[in-house]
Amino acid sequence: MVEGTVESIEIRADPSQVFAVASDLDSYTQWATGVKEIEVLEKDQKGRPARARFVVDGMIKEITYVLKYSYDEPHSMTWVAEPGPDLKELEGSYVFNEISDGRTEVVYGLRVEPSFTIPGFLRRQAEKQLVGTALRGLRKRVEQLDR
Repeated sequence: MVEGTVESIEIRADPSQVFAVASDLDSYTQWATGVKEIEVLEKDQKGRPARARFVVDGMIKEITYVLKYSYDEPHSMTWVAEPGPDLKELEGSYVFNEISDGRTEVVYGLRVEPSFTIPGFLRRQAEKQLVGTALRGLRKRVEQLDR
């Protein structure tokens, strides 16, 4: 089992607003650093992405993968990658915890094991950078749309 990264951030919006932005995969290329392309392959009964193909700048190389999504709206969303040439495993989640004054604590957990060789300390460093950047991008996007 590979170690993962967990970080959190506060956003000035309620969980429903944060969930709406986080689950709008089509907009990720506008705010999620490193996401070059997304194609929603399947939607669930509520019209949310159930499977999506991503192309991202993986720092070392461009990485393509397909994620399967599950939702507990507006409390959380989770995803797991289908095995592919670039990733052995990828699991992630956002948890949206309501806190006082209409704010939300977002907890992002991510565990990645690439298919290509990369020293463990570099993988963990990249994972931490990815999580931190994603959380800051999510906060900026939510707070821009809330104006």
